[in-house]
Amino acid sequence: MIFPVWAQKLYWPGLPRWNARKGIVMVGELDDIRRRIEELREEIEKHDYLYYVLDAPVITDARYDRLMQELLQLEQDNPALITTDSPTQRVGGKPREGFTTVKHSTPLLSLGNAFGADDLRDFDNRVKSALRGEDYSYVVELKIDGLAVALTYQNGAFVRGATRGDGENGEDITANLKTIRSIPLRLRAPVEILEVRGEVYMPKESFGELNRRREERGEPTFANPRNAAAGSLRQLNPGVTAKRNLNIFVYGIGALQIPGQKPPDTHHESLKLLEELGFRVNPHHLICRDIEETISYCNIWRDKKTELPYSIDGMVIKVNLLAQQIFLGATMKSPRWAIAYKYPPEQAETMVKDIFVSVGRTGVITPTALLEPVFIAGSTVSKATLHNEDIIKEKDVRIGDRVIIHKAGDVIPEVVEVLKNKRNGAEIPFVMPSTCPACGAEVVRQTGEAAHRCTGAACPAQLLEGMIHFASRGAMDIAGMGPAVIKQLVESGLVRDVSDIYHINAEQLRQLERFADKSADNLVNAIAASKSNQLHRLIFALGIRHVGERAARILADHFGSIYELMDVQFEELTDIPEIGPKIAESLINFMHEEQNRRLIERLAQSGVNVAAEKKESLGQSAFSGKTVVLTGTLSSLTRDEAKEIIENQGGKVASSVSKKTGYVIVGENPGSKYDKAVKLGVKIIGEQEFLELARV
Repeated sequence: MIFPVWAQKLYWPGLPRWNARKGIVMVGELDDIRRRIEELREEIEKHDYLYYVLDAPVITDARYDRLMQELLQLEQDNPALITTDSPTQRVGGKPREGFTTVKHSTPLLSLGNAFGADDLRDFDNRVKSALRGEDYSYVVELKIDGLAVALTYQNGAFVRGATRGDGENGEDITANLKTIRSIPLRLRAPVEILEVRGEVYMPKESFGELNRRREERGEPTFANPRNAAAGSLRQLNPGVTAKRNLNIFVYGIGALQIPGQKPPDTHHESLKLLEELGFRVNPHHLICRDIEETISYCNIWRDKKTELPYSIDGMVIKVNLLAQQIFLGATMKSPRWAIAYKYPPEQAETMVKDIFVSVGRTGVITPTALLEPVFIAGSTVSKATLHNEDIIKEKDVRIGDRVIIHKAGDVIPEVVEVLKNKRNGAEIPFVMPSTCPACGAEVVRQTGEAAHRCTGAACPAQLLEGMIHFASRGAMDIAGMGPAVIKQLVESGLVRDVSDIYHINAEQLRQLERFADKSADNLVNAIAASKSNQLHRLIFALGIRHVGERAARILADHFGSIYELMDVQFEELTDIPEIGPKIAESLINFMHEEQNRRLIERLAQSGVNVAAEKKESLGQSAFSGKTVVLTGTLSSLTRDEAKEIIENQGGKVASSVSKKTGYVIVGENPGSKYDKAVKLGVKIIGEQEFLELARV
């Protein structure tokens, strides 16, 4: 009995089961697979808890990866056994069209603020007056600089996560929250209903690295870790969130139903319960008997906060007894039983001694202020980023100015304000350079962008990144030339720009570490084979900003030669469908740079193909003017090869299915695109029918 594709996702107890790799699997074997999947999930969840919550791993990363890979393979082969709380479902969710709104079980209120000891004493007097002589105490916690979220569990499983929103309603960000490995997908004890509140944050190190990467790409940087965490959680693609290294501390319970168990009486007991259930609770909380002890604990962390690996912007003070919290109640916006003590921002005055620029690995020119050294937030600072020309002009930063600086998120030194009243007339305005300090190529700022960029394809500051792109699969596709090999070639001095790749011989490679005779010969052969690539691959490989694979193919088909592109006019480009002003401006800037023209000439002299193939007319193809979507794995072609066939025959390959889709080509293990095609009534064809239509 053969099971059709749609039946692979169903399971009837007692019947044979279709396995994507093995074919039919009998019931006994399926039970063994189910048990092994559960064993793997429990083991992985245990190690996630030890690593991400307790910070006490007991196995190596390699061992963990093997467990996860085994689970992924079993679930891939048996899709009916995949559950929403499996560890494999944390990362790689599909991009969403938008966020839906969800209502919180109890309002997620914001806290009132205190800015000094007297404000805390006023708060304490209000609590004392309302409680009329009852004994009370406070729990004092660190105020994490992040984004408040609510996590909902039903029967022990994580079912929904939402932002604070307006306090009553938030945005459903469940898929993104699942990427945070310290959030348990299943609780460690039976609970019917649980809603917990927590703060998602970005560690200082991750915040600094994220901003460095964004600055190198010419993208706006985040002002602080809170903005970075919020921006990361509100990504429509969970895959982006997964790369941001977010974490969480939970700090309270919104709703709770545990069969046969009395709920906690105090906030401190609530935190202990949350720890027992598997949540990550900040360890630096303290029960304080009175307001003076509370103030003392707040002052301790004001001086120690820079030692933490994450940012805090104050402390949170809460009445400990939950019955007293209920009695005290809340205003429309804030609870009367809690308050946030905000630390003043740590700033320092210094002088801008000079402003210099650096060239990032993507060619972005970044200005940096050289400062008179000053101690702030735990370290001596002598430099501060100025981001781009617009920021310098907006703040009117000049060489010789007295300025106020701070550390964004206690990490990145930044100029906050210029003390213009301290100017003496000797200050010098800064002007962005017109040529690259690393290679002398022209520096341009494209319309609508804040970043200035070096246009030199042979710029040494960009060499490593440019070579990785040049050799990549979608570009020149040089097998065996990955980032590690490219780094060796650059550091050894064998290559100074991408044209040098074509002059490397096997003997030179054998002198490098980890290169044997066979691997050296294989790489030389792969380099030689790349010379005959089609023109569109070379255009894409040159790394021209905004020119992706699709645009490169259109340009190659339209102009037929790299030399025709070198002197093309703006209007000629924008007259071509799908080539807009940004692509045109970027291409012209690139081709007008003499350094790039010389590089193209060297590539041509090295034997690299610089002309498009003259295609024989195939007449009207089945794919002419059609939008085609590929899903699943094809047995006789790679995805790129199938895409090339479709585009060569006048079709366009899209990533999502719509009513306008002409064909959906289905391979082995198709995804949700197949289901959507069935729903919309789009024409579905298999691999063999595709090959017949394409006349391959």
